[in-house]
Amino acid sequence: MFEFIKSAKELKNKLNTYRLVVKDKRTPKAAKMLLWLAIGYTVMPFDIIPDFIPIIGHIDDAIIVPLLIVIAVKMVPNEVMEDAKRKANGG
Repeated sequence: MFEFIKSAKELKNKLNTYRLVVKDKRTPKAAKMLLWLAIGYTVMPFDIIPDFIPIIGHIDDAIIVPLLIVIAVKMVPNEVMEDAKRKANGG
């Protein structure tokens, strides 16, 4: 279910893939909204659970953002995801 990123190049490809998915008109609006929500939550200056609370303060970031991305990606049609992956890899 979760794909682990092994290199900076792989991370760049994933981010480019998600950027292309968001731009694609075939992507459902709900998936686009969840991807933007994940980005917003990552850069938001405050958290639902503040970071100064030991352990759970950082765990919420590590759970919420990947969960939003996984749910959004599952909503995206396979052909849209494959097209975006191919374009992101330079194809």
